[in-house]
Amino acid sequence: MLHRLVINADDFGLAKEVNEAVESAHRMGALTAASLMVSGAAAIDAIARARRLPELNIGLHLTLLEGHAVLGQDHIPDLLAANGRLRTDQVRLAVELVRSQDTRRQLRAEIEAQFESFVRTGLKLDHVNVHKHFHLHPVVLSDLLAIARQFGAPAVRIPVEPRKPIWEIDRTAPGLSGLALQAHATFLRRIARRAGFLVPDAVFGLAWSGAFTRSRLSALLGRLPAGLVEIYLHPASANTFAGCAMGYRYCDEFAALTSADVVTRVGGFGTKVGGYADVGHSASAIVPPVIACANAR
Repeated sequence: MLHRLVINADDFGLAKEVNEAVESAHRMGALTAASLMVSGAAAIDAIARARRLPELNIGLHLTLLEGHAVLGQDHIPDLLAANGRLRTDQVRLAVELVRSQDTRRQLRAEIEAQFESFVRTGLKLDHVNVHKHFHLHPVVLSDLLAIARQFGAPAVRIPVEPRKPIWEIDRTAPGLSGLALQAHATFLRRIARRAGFLVPDAVFGLAWSGAFTRSRLSALLGRLPAGLVEIYLHPASANTFAGCAMGYRYCDEFAALTSADVVTRVGGFGTKVGGYADVGHSASAIVPPVIACANAR
């Protein structure tokens, strides 16, 4: 049976539109945790909101691709594109991390810098996960686990998504690449657990990334597997904003977190809902949402 549920928002700090939705979905919806991009364009705003939300469990959303770095060109030249932002060529960078010790040294430096930035916020570190799940690369995961241990991170998300509930809800079936990813993630989950980290038994958010609608979330809450489960979404108060992912239905995901049926279902779990680090934490009181979503589709 379910013994813990974490309902998490990724990309906290990416943009003010994301931060607005995270705050509202926690105050008035079902959101219990958020993962902070410490180098995001709206990180300062996100940190200020997090300090006003003591029951929102905050983790580190480590960003090594497609975003801003903490360190500059002098320290991590191999990780940055010509525009000064983190690279977007994920496959090529993955190969370079295997071949080049210098590139890996730079990776470790950036990971440490982002953890240090999180420490400076004064927020309690609930968990760590990685933008684009780049820690499914064994080199990245190895360095992440070593550094996360130094900073006292209690939990790491390894995205093993059970297929049965997804299939039952909308007949979405994984292809060969999806099955291979599942097997690989299951193997890495064992590594992270042997390293002493709390790792969820099931993670939901991959198959419906950017399209986690109210109907899907409500149906999933009635089909959760046993153990520790994380559901992650990408809520925002608009569908288009600086840094948004093309085609993501941010407003729909925000609406899912604040819908009455989802709030009711989550409320029924009681103290089983919260974050990773504070196992006695229960979901905050929830009332109807108040912010409107621009550009809704």
